[in-house]
Amino acid sequence: MKNNKNMDICKDNGILLIESNLVKYNYEVVNVGGESEKQLFNSVYKDIAEAFGIDTAIQIYQMYKGTQVSFPTRLFNPEYVKKQIPIEYDGTNVKQLAKKYGYSEKTIRRMLKNSI
Repeated sequence: MKNNKNMDICKDNGILLIESNLVKYNYEVVNVGGESEKQLFNSVYKDIAEAFGIDTAIQIYQMYKGTQVSFPTRLFNPEYVKKQIPIEYDGTNVKQLAKKYGYSEKTIRRMLKNSI
């Protein structure tokens, strides 16, 4: 296969992305630009395509296919939070910090106590 500026060759599973809305999979080109084409995708990739777009679903597939991925309940790294809580604490905002970082007020108070 030739590689030019309009093609991004993926080395696995015989997938070749051509321009923006065409996918070559197993030597057949499929137009995945329309709304109904999202039905081509399997389970979670369909959900991702509907929420974030087909290009994003394909990128996630290429990056994580075959890998079991779990998402932590909390967005922020606990070590970061432990450092930030004392910095952001103003003496009255325990409730706001708990809500912002997804911890209980008791845990925020414990972090503050341990940071002294």
